[in-house]
Amino acid sequence: MTVITWILLVFLVICAAAVSFHKNLLNSILIFMAYSLIMSILWMIMESPDLAITEAAVGAGVTSLLFFVTLKKIRGISADKEEDDGKETEE
Repeated sequence: MTVITWILLVFLVICAAAVSFHKNLLNSILIFMAYSLIMSILWMIMESPDLAITEAAVGAGVTSLLFFVTLKKIRGISADKEEDDGKETEE
C-alpha cells in the first residue's frame, strides 16, 4: 500500500472515533461527511469507481442532507425563530 492510502486509513479511523465521541451534533454530521468522502477516495484507489460514486452520492450527499433536516426539526433551528425572539424583546 502506498503512503497516501495509509494516511487516508488513519484519517478514516480518526473520523470514526471523532463522530462517536463528539457532543455537538452538527459537528458530528460534518465529520460523518468527511468520513464518507475519505471512504469514496479509498474506493477509487481500490479501483471500484461504482462503489466510490455510490458512497459519495449516498454517504456524503443524501444521508448528510437527511441528517441536517432531522437536526433542524429536532432543534427547531430557523431564521424565523430568531426574528420572533427579537420582536418579543422589543415589545
